[in-house]
Amino acid sequence: MFYDTQENAHGLPHDPFKAIVSPRPIGWIGTRGKDGSVNLAPYSFFNAISDHPKMVMFSSSGRKDTLRNVEETRVFTTSMVGRALTEKMNISSANAPYGESEFDFSGLTMAEAQLINAPFVAEAHAALECKVTEIFEAKSLEGEPSGSFVVIGQVVGIHIDEAALVNGRFDMAIVAPLARLGYMDYADAAQTFELRRPAWPLDK
Repeated sequence: MFYDTQENAHGLPHDPFKAIVSPRPIGWIGTRGKDGSVNLAPYSFFNAISDHPKMVMFSSSGRKDTLRNVEETRVFTTSMVGRALTEKMNISSANAPYGESEFDFSGLTMAEAQLINAPFVAEAHAALECKVTEIFEAKSLEGEPSGSFVVIGQVVGIHIDEAALVNGRFDMAIVAPLARLGYMDYADAAQTFELRRPAWPLDK
């Protein structure tokens, strides 16, 4: 099958776009507003975009509490969602009023970043401290605003739970990082395999 996205006439019960662009890691974004209130929210439009310097991005569909806070403070954290934290991550996605702490009603322990003024999830196997470099609203081919706001942050600090380190490596079998698929589907990466890039010229 083929369909153009202008008409989006795929004829399926649900739009398959986000199922095709998957799995997507979940950015569990922690922020603090100028008023001192804290916010924790999961974003599946999230990924690393650079290693030198270390940078990540997330995208907010619409103007949400997280976006308000990063615009005010220019900092955020992202906590890694392991399989064991799935239910609490899901609870934290509730559309709570501004100023209501997701840490509190999700039953999570709030930890404080060392280099920025933002909280992260103490139970997470890893967390990144980030300073915002850019915030912009993505535009269409016609130059029209999309309503999706992209936040890019440079990672200035990294927290790792030493219990997740095995032989000097961050062990995926222990962490079982959660990923968002399409629809209401999720997966974890507890089962992994190693694959090395081939040297050129290729062996015949």
